[in-house]
Amino acid sequence: MKKSDYEKNSITLPGAVAMGTGVMIGAGIFALTGQIAELAGPLFPLSFVVGAIVTAFSAYTYIKMSNVYPSAGGIGMILKKAYGPTTVAAGAALLMALSMVINESLVARTFGTYTLRAFGGDPDSILVPVLGVGLIVFAYLVNVSGNRSVGLLSVIMAILKVGGIALFGAAGLWASGISFEASGGDFRAGGFVASVALSILAFKGFTTITNSGAEVTNPHRNVGRAIVLSIAICVVVYLLVAFAVGSSLPLDRLVAAKDYALAEAAQPALGQTGFYLTVALALVATASGLIASVFAVSRMLAMLTDMKMIPHSHFGMPGTIKDHTLVYTVVIAGFLTVFFDLSRIASLGAFFYLVMDMIIHFGVFRHLREEIGARGWVLLTAIALDAVVLAAFAAMKWQSDPLIVVLGAIGMALVFLFVGIFLARNPAPEGAHDHH
Repeated sequence: MKKSDYEKNSITLPGAVAMGTGVMIGAGIFALTGQIAELAGPLFPLSFVVGAIVTAFSAYTYIKMSNVYPSAGGIGMILKKAYGPTTVAAGAALLMALSMVINESLVARTFGTYTLRAFGGDPDSILVPVLGVGLIVFAYLVNVSGNRSVGLLSVIMAILKVGGIALFGAAGLWASGISFEASGGDFRAGGFVASVALSILAFKGFTTITNSGAEVTNPHRNVGRAIVLSIAICVVVYLLVAFAVGSSLPLDRLVAAKDYALAEAAQPALGQTGFYLTVALALVATASGLIASVFAVSRMLAMLTDMKMIPHSHFGMPGTIKDHTLVYTVVIAGFLTVFFDLSRIASLGAFFYLVMDMIIHFGVFRHLREEIGARGWVLLTAIALDAVVLAAFAAMKWQSDPLIVVLGAIGMALVFLFVGIFLARNPAPEGAHDHH
């Protein structure tokens, strides 16, 4: 892959913000609100606040690195600079890519679930993964058409859904008389801390911007700005919607409808019209989120291939490495969409992302903090917060679904084993392509 494969200055600041919010709102609100409420209990709106605080500490590392070294490989570049072309760097980068692909399958199944709700279908129907895979194919076709199509579509859809979801939240609060119905149930500190893992997952879409750094206009300034703006927009939207949902439904109904919580909350608050408008918003949000995520993941995998840190085979396909990695991305996302349910997909994504995030902060703290002017205490705080949340989430899941904890641990071990064997046989040169 050559540098010419990337379209410099093809993503504006609004386009980058739209990408970040597109990925975040696609998963964060529609797929995760009910699951967060299930863990956090009646204080579930506060989980989004704590998640935003933890994300802010994490984002500091990415912003500092992107301001100095904007790259189309984003996270892969950060890890390579921190650890060199090693198994740790390649494995953690692959964990990030996989967590993003997992997120795509989460969003795809959410699209299928909300589509069926519009027609009164069963959310456990086989049609859920079928519709999800259909959306993944659509996202692939949009991405094949080029960066500017992705950027323009992201901006249009982001405006529609941020405005629409904010209106849903405000209307839901007004219709309910601003009374919080989701007050039943017991508060458990461990469950609340565990829920923050999913809240963080709802914000991690900001890394989409990091992974497209070399293609953003004036990247040394705009990548950081886009990250801050997208997180700020999302925390406001998440809180508004969380309170609106909590005002419409008691906690037990919210948990029972966790895979389609917003649609369930819209009906008592806003009537049948509100229900259909919410479903329409969900479809716009999930579709735009998937398009933006597929765009970023395929670039990241192409960059890792270019760095000689992961193997590549074109399997007889024409085109560039970037075209091939786009196909790999949608195939893996489609597989997960078919074989995993929403809860397990979200759990797997949280495990992979939090482990990768800690590896990045530690590497930057050890090797790069002076070079990029980062404050050590912020990096150490980010590591500590991630570790506490990961431990609480793993402990909670071990009690309710130990298989997903085992699968997560085995999955991470296999990732590092896979890249370790590849790099032992094909050592990556130290100077392999940093792509500034």
